[in-house]
Parts: sequence; C-alpha cells; structure tokens
Amino acid sequence: MKPVTNPQPVAGRPARSFDNIPQIFNNLDRDSLNERNKRRELVEYFCTKFVVSALRYHNTCKTNNGDVCLMGKYHNLLYIAMKLAFDWSLQDNGVVAALLDELYACEGTFERIFLAGWKSDFMDKEENVHALVFFLDHATNANLEYKDGTSSYRFIDVPLESCGKASPVRVVIQMGSSEMLMILLRFGARITADNASTNPAESILDRLLEYNRVYPYELVSCLKLILRAVPQITFSVDKGFFKHLALPVDYNYQRKVVLERYGDILDDHLIPSTRCGIRPVELKHLCRCKVRQMLWENFELPLGIQKLPVPVYLKRYLDLCED
Repeated sequence: MKPVTNPQPVAGRPARSFDNIPQIFNNLDRDSLNERNKRRELVEYFCTKFVVSALRYHNTCKTNNGDVCLMGKYHNLLYIAMKLAFDWSLQDNGVVAALLDELYACEGTFERIFLAGWKSDFMDKEENVHALVFFLDHATNANLEYKDGTSSYRFIDVPLESCGKASPVRVVIQMGSSEMLMILLRFGARITADNASTNPAESILDRLLEYNRVYPYELVSCLKLILRAVPQITFSVDKGFFKHLALPVDYNYQRKVVLERYGDILDDHLIPSTRCGIRPVELKHLCRCKVRQMLWENFELPLGIQKLPVPVYLKRYLDLCED
C-alpha cells in the first residue's frame, strides 16, 4: 500500500485548528473574497482543517484508551468528517486517504460507504452513489490497499462484514443493480469467487435459469457488463464428477458445463460462444482485458484510459461502454 501518513495527535488535548480564524481574516484584503474561486479555496482550507482536527481528536482518544477505538460518538465523528469531505468535494487526497485508513483501522470494512440504508450518512441512494465515486477516486489516486487476514484488498474490493464478507461486486450482482456494477467494474473491481463456491458470473446465470427464458432486464444487463470485464466466464468444474466417463486429460470441461447446464441461455444468445469456452475469445476483447489489467496494476482505472493515445471509440470500448 502506498503509505499515507495520518495526522498525529497532540497528547492530552484536542486539536485547535480553528483558533487562527481571526488571524486569517485580518490578513485578507476587504475584497479578497469577492471572486468565487477565492471563496472556494477558503472552503477547501476550512474543510481540510476540520477533517484533520477530527482525525487528531479521534486518534488522541484512541491513544488514551490503549489504541482501542472508543466507538460511539468518538468514532462517528469520523463519519461527520467523511460527509463534510464529500459535501464540499475535498480535493486533498492525503487527508481523504488518511480518513479512509482510520475508518478501516477501526471497523475493518467500508460498508457504510458502499451500502445505502439506515446506517448510511447519505440522504438517498443517488447521493450514496455519488459519494462512492468520490471516495473510489480518492482511494485509487492514493493507491490504497487493506489487509484482511492473509489477503490484501483494494478499497473497492474490501469485503462487506454484514453481507457475509462478500465483495461489493457480488453484493451488487445479488441486488441486480447494473448501474452500481458498471461503476465498480469501471474502477477495476475484481470478479472472483470470494468464499463462495461459484463465481459471480455463474450466480447470475443460475438466477437467469429460474425465469423460464423470460429474463429480467437488470440481470441481463449485469451479465453483459461482466462479459465486457473478463476474458471469458470460467465455470466451476468438479472433474471427479465426470471420472466415470474416462475423458481425455485435455478435455474441454468448460464446453461441457455450458452446454449441459446453460444450454437455453446459450441458445438465447445471452452468452457469446466465444466467452464460455466453446470458441476462442476474440483478439480485440483479449486486448481490452490486457490493457485494463495493466492500467489496474498501476492504479489508473478508469481515468488512465483517457490518457491513452487511441481514438475516442476505443477509449469507450476500454471503459466498458461498448460490447
């Protein structure tokens, strides 16, 4: 993880970052705040000072309690800082990253940012989505990664504690929210099996089978987005189940699974034959996946796509906006 230095507490007392307000204003010319950009600079300054003060106060209380967070009002102060940072679009990446680090150090999850609900600090689902993008952008710019046991996760992939430690991608797929899935995939969320027996793509296909070929739009949209983000769907195969057939060592089990289990979905053209092991994957799509992988490794998704010297239509293709 790219190191982010948290503001250090002053032992024994809370920070007094706002005591110098008179001095700040006394040094300003009378008309210095007439311009909007100047007022915006001062908003950024005060917002930064408040978030830093909140972090220092929280750390002071935590230090005085043997490095154990007191939770309650002492911890919820961080969520006030989080809301202010979002409301005023705080641009100081180091401060926002330090805030995210402190939240994770106490909770081990970011579900109050990812999940709208009674615990959420955002007014509605729409504001929650905007806030998620705001913090995803900061986390990506700061190269943030977090440890959970022996595993390391980026901000976007940290498991959600109240959802059985499922990844945000899996939870969004279960919700059938293609809008949220698009956001997560654009920022490089990993589509992995987590602790479940099947990968998220298989879980969508299994749910589609329940609808007797009258498929819900949102689920189909989620499937199409996943097909843009991965080279091909890899199905869970228990080779021991087919042992009695004495199949060759190089037998295409993927083809057998998709034809036997998802034949109707294949016939309805929801899965291209090139994305499920029946035919080779298109070179163009493999190139997209490789370019995105390189950008992901350098914490450049999705904004790094716009820096590439390629035509606009290819940028849209790389950004998962086109099939």
